Amino acid sequence: MIKKTPLDHQSGKPFKNNLKFRQPIILTIIIYYFTSHTSLSLLLSSHPTPPPIPILPIPTSQQISWQLTEMAMFLHFGTNTFTDLEWGTGHADPSVFNPTSFNATQWVHVAKDNGFSRVILTAKHHDGFCLWPSAYTDYSVKSSSWRNGAGDVVKELTEAARKAGVQLGLYVSPWDRHEPTYGETLEYNEYYMGQMTELLARYGEIREVWLDSAKGKGEKDMEYFFDDWFSLIHQIQPGAVIFSDDGPDTRWVGDESGVAGTTCWSLFNRSAIKIGDTDPKYSGEGDPLGHDWVPPECDVSIRPEWFWHASQAPKSAITLLDLYYTSVGRNCLLLLNVPPNSSGLIPQEDIRVLEEFSEIRKSIFSYNLAKGALISASSVRGVPNDSHYGPHNVLEEGIYSYWAPDKAQSNWALNLDFEESVTFNILLVQEPIHMGQRIIEFHLDFLNEEGEWEEVVRGTTVGYKRLLRFGKVESSKLRLVIDKSRADPLISYLGIYVDPFTILEHVSNFSSTSLSKDGKTLQQNMYHHSTNVSSF
Repeated sequence: MIKKTPLDHQSGKPFKNNLKFRQPIILTIIIYYFTSHTSLSLLLSSHPTPPPIPILPIPTSQQISWQLTEMAMFLHFGTNTFTDLEWGTGHADPSVFNPTSFNATQWVHVAKDNGFSRVILTAKHHDGFCLWPSAYTDYSVKSSSWRNGAGDVVKELTEAARKAGVQLGLYVSPWDRHEPTYGETLEYNEYYMGQMTELLARYGEIREVWLDSAKGKGEKDMEYFFDDWFSLIHQIQPGAVIFSDDGPDTRWVGDESGVAGTTCWSLFNRSAIKIGDTDPKYSGEGDPLGHDWVPPECDVSIRPEWFWHASQAPKSAITLLDLYYTSVGRNCLLLLNVPPNSSGLIPQEDIRVLEEFSEIRKSIFSYNLAKGALISASSVRGVPNDSHYGPHNVLEEGIYSYWAPDKAQSNWALNLDFEESVTFNILLVQEPIHMGQRIIEFHLDFLNEEGEWEEVVRGTTVGYKRLLRFGKVESSKLRLVIDKSRADPLISYLGIYVDPFTILEHVSNFSSTSLSKDGKTLQQNMYHHSTNVSSF
């Protein structure tokens, strides 16, 4: 059999297996194969690296909103304002309540103008007198001479707060020294829940409900149905957080001096304590192994006591600054009580202190020196140029952008390189708390004149915000080192500041006793330069 050679249809001549003709085709296929796969690889690598898994527990949206407010103003107001008492007996004549110049708008503007985005009113204190016309008792504003019995403090404050864009919270004391059913378990719990329903259903959005376990010695025993109360509050006001000794949403810090622990976790075990029977150390520090997210709230008064007394004067602005560092600067919310006087207004001397406090904070924190530095990191999560997790994120205010190191690293550091030396004495660090609280221990170094790294300050927990004060340091190179963390550490903000008002030296890492209550010691040290460095 004769094998025929196929013809070339163009020339009519036999077709030859010409390698010179086929090689370009093969080469083109090979180039296309590798080019297409390289393009695919580049395309895949251009996708952003997904964020790390949050480490539980994490806050609810309501808890995040609460934490972002940083400071709230407490307003203790009632019959005690007129009787010069702290704990009313429950037998004062309602007619004594007559704030002739009452102005809720003034309260709200004082709060807002000085950095307080939430106000909390004592709608009912221990004496049982209600600042709204409750249907469940006559012991309220409707029996007073104020507004001829037609007034409603809660309503007027609600309207003023809503108009100004300020959040509102209410304190409703469980202990009631006037109500006859107090001591009768079922009857009083029904009474209390009836009043709570009035407040939560009548006045619009309430952002916080504040409860405590205060009760005098020798008073009637009373079982409170806290779980029922909490369920009711969340049912009617789903956007509200509830404060008590153990939450469920925010917890007492364990003292009324405005001082949280130098180690302060939002993590907590609610089952470890009982309302009315708390361990101050546990409340102040939290629990690194806690299963619940219950951040602490620091309550403290601008005056020596909680209600207004004509004989008392407010603390100084420097002392309030000190409280800011030991509360907000330790992962807490500062709840500062500013009691209105018997005319129904916040006193002018208190306003002057608040204005000075506000100006001092602005002068310190209005300029972050770190923004003038070239910032780099030991590593970055994902591809090298992934801006989602780069170190530049720590210079953007807010908690939702952050630096994240590469996975499975043991060296975690942020480096700041300034063109010229800077002088500073404040370090601010924040974590993206929606991803969980992670950092256990960290420290800040500076490059000294000998070209060696020297430790400036060491701290433990961070959380929403950590502020550390120390003696003034001057350097052009800094590094923040994370020593221990529950998972890969994440940092949302890093700040370097100068505070000329509270220069510290020889301050213990775990004590604030060296600072005077009236601020005089702080002011005497005002511009003293010190090389001694320690955390506060």
